[in-house]
Amino acid sequence: MLRRSQLFVPANEEKKIRKSLALGADSIIFDLEDAVPPSGKAEARKNLGSLLKELEWNSSQELCVRVNKVGTNSYSADDLAGVKSIRKVDSIVLPKIEADATEIHEYTGKTIIGLVETARGLNDIGEIAKSKGMVALAFGPQDYANSVKGNVVAYLSNSSVLSTMVAAARANNLDPIDGVYFELANLEGFRETAQIARNLGCAGKQVVHPSQIAIANEVFSPTKEEILEATRIVELYERAEKNNTGALRVDDKLIDAVHYRQAKDLLGRIS
Repeated sequence: MLRRSQLFVPANEEKKIRKSLALGADSIIFDLEDAVPPSGKAEARKNLGSLLKELEWNSSQELCVRVNKVGTNSYSADDLAGVKSIRKVDSIVLPKIEADATEIHEYTGKTIIGLVETARGLNDIGEIAKSKGMVALAFGPQDYANSVKGNVVAYLSNSSVLSTMVAAARANNLDPIDGVYFELANLEGFRETAQIARNLGCAGKQVVHPSQIAIANEVFSPTKEEILEATRIVELYERAEKNNTGALRVDDKLIDAVHYRQAKDLLGRIS
């Protein structure tokens, strides 16, 4: 399943929920947490359930619900009970995850996407990533910055934090996903941070505005040039391998087994 773009949609705004049908995001995250004030959470939960039963999204899209942080208030228990009964929901997004989420997966029957948004969550990310039912980890820069008493600007494209998350995710066959970029008018800034995230190994990026979706889908998809180069490397390496050659020179670059595996992986993601 592709998660190049994960679009947050407020669960209390029917117009935006309906609009999300045709925006082209790989994943849609209906948000019951930060986007909904306490006074509106029950109504949002009820209306979201009705709309999800009524509307039909593309079958290839992943539909997710971000619930309120588990264990902090009564909202999360109601969220989980409500989402459990909605067949169309694929994944539950757990904000500020700090512990194993196996119990939530087993209770709801839904896969889990954990949001790494606190110092404790990052510190224990290895154990969190092993949770049964976990399919992806995503980074939340604003909440993380608050957690460590820092500034969000320092974490919008923080290579150290992202590398830690990517390593934990990839070691457990999960998708690592970069977090939200808040400057909605600065699409070049969004593209730049997305490219950094892709270079570090992220599979996609979370977005909060439709204008960011196409950029995320483009950045986290192989280019034509990358596909052609990967195809060529695979063909040349396999031909050389038949002649008992483990490394070869292509366009003044050394190509060996690690480049071959990388090329095969890229081609496998588009097949």
